Amino acid sequence: MARRIFQRKTKGNSQKTIKNVDNITLSLKENLDTIKELLDSPMDLVIRKMYLADRPCAIVYIDGLTNKTEIEENVLKNLEEIKDEKKLTEQNQKNLLAIIHQELISISDIKNVDSMDDLMLDLLSGSSVFLLEQVDRALILDTKDWESRAIEEPISESLIRGSREGFVENLSTNMVLIRRQIRDPNLRFKVHQIGRRSKKNLVVAYIADIIHPDVLKEVERRLKSIDMDDALESGYIEQWIEDSFLSPFPQMENSERPDKAAIALTQGKFVILLDGTPFILIAPSTIGSTFQSPEDYYERWIIGTLIRFLRYLAAFITMFLPALYIALISYHQGMIPSQIAFSIAATRQGVPFPAFVEALLMGTTMELLREAGARLPKTIGQTIGIVGGLVIGEAAVSAGIVSPIMVIVVALTAVASFTIPIYSIAISFRLIRFAFMIAAAMFGLYGIILVYIMINIHIVNLKSFGVPYSAPYAPTFVKDWRDLVLRLPIPLLTRRPEHLQPTDKIAADKRGEQI
Repeated sequence: MARRIFQRKTKGNSQKTIKNVDNITLSLKENLDTIKELLDSPMDLVIRKMYLADRPCAIVYIDGLTNKTEIEENVLKNLEEIKDEKKLTEQNQKNLLAIIHQELISISDIKNVDSMDDLMLDLLSGSSVFLLEQVDRALILDTKDWESRAIEEPISESLIRGSREGFVENLSTNMVLIRRQIRDPNLRFKVHQIGRRSKKNLVVAYIADIIHPDVLKEVERRLKSIDMDDALESGYIEQWIEDSFLSPFPQMENSERPDKAAIALTQGKFVILLDGTPFILIAPSTIGSTFQSPEDYYERWIIGTLIRFLRYLAAFITMFLPALYIALISYHQGMIPSQIAFSIAATRQGVPFPAFVEALLMGTTMELLREAGARLPKTIGQTIGIVGGLVIGEAAVSAGIVSPIMVIVVALTAVASFTIPIYSIAISFRLIRFAFMIAAAMFGLYGIILVYIMINIHIVNLKSFGVPYSAPYAPTFVKDWRDLVLRLPIPLLTRRPEHLQPTDKIAADKRGEQI
């Protein structure tokens, strides 16, 4: 393997070249100089030099990323209390590091490396490095410890009934939260490194005897194709590996909830966890799964089914209500009952804009208020959203710019969009709403029908890691309808979703199999 050459620019546009740093050398001084030069001697780089059996050694770590107490108690203190130096000096060069590893350092997770690249990656990840003169290997001590956020209730996915635990930015903590939900020896966590410069850890979680092998191979292939400097958030990963980046619909779900991840894993899906973000990715995803919430299973089946019906109704209101208003007012007045038509005509008297411009102005204003409320501090944001909507709506009606019925339509549309449990799919419906409005302004109800047909054609052709996005509607999997719009009682949900093609299809006792 060709040796890597590290180059770093210095003053005067000259370049300083560090050669032959692919492997750790026998010289302690040269290794330390290489580390300092690669990092440009940062102020948080700590190098603790000492002697062990008359041989120089050093411990290197980054201040703030490591547990200094653990280093002092389990490493430095043990090395300083060595009395049997003769035993050490009699050992040859190859065995000396092994003796230090096995007898002198009392840290559970230690690994032995000979590559400078591996050393630098572990050093920048928070581990400590032990180097010894005349030994061309290093011990990597797992002493990672940095400030992290405590486990809290997810803000973006609040539930009335259910767990109050949410994922955090620490990858190890998130893996533990999933293991607490699923104590199955077949639960797997496969680690990948993402980012040419950041080298962040990404974990693919799945249950080996449930997930379909082809789905697993496909996600592995797509993750290996990722080539970027850094993935700051799981959204980077989602946009890189999704099937169609031109689609307005998200082909992967995101969540902060461990219980939602556990439900997905037991169904035969996989979960992607990225270090540094509390949002995980769940796939394969379908249009039906975007309307589901973990709370559907915590309440009795009648309540869960009713809530799902309300979500579907809310989605149709979000997309179609403003467009229907425009079409009926502009083209199809005869379809409106007479009394309602007279009432609407009276409220629109004096409004200078056509129905499309009126709806576009109010819809855009509502989106601006929603975005402003999301970006401001929580207490102020709620005030801006409520007061701003009331004040602007009342002022617009008083000024004769919009009609009162238009304010009702926009307000009902905004409220309906909040009932959709996944934020990303709610944004998609809000975006599609404007397409329906434009079509309604141009062709009336015919335009709405044409756009609706186009969207259905797109959904039917869309896939998520090989699984049809429109499943189990089309292709039809009738048995999967037990947990789609309807949510049958738990004893009847005995099989995993067939459209995911799980290798283990049985999820519970077969009491409901005959239904």
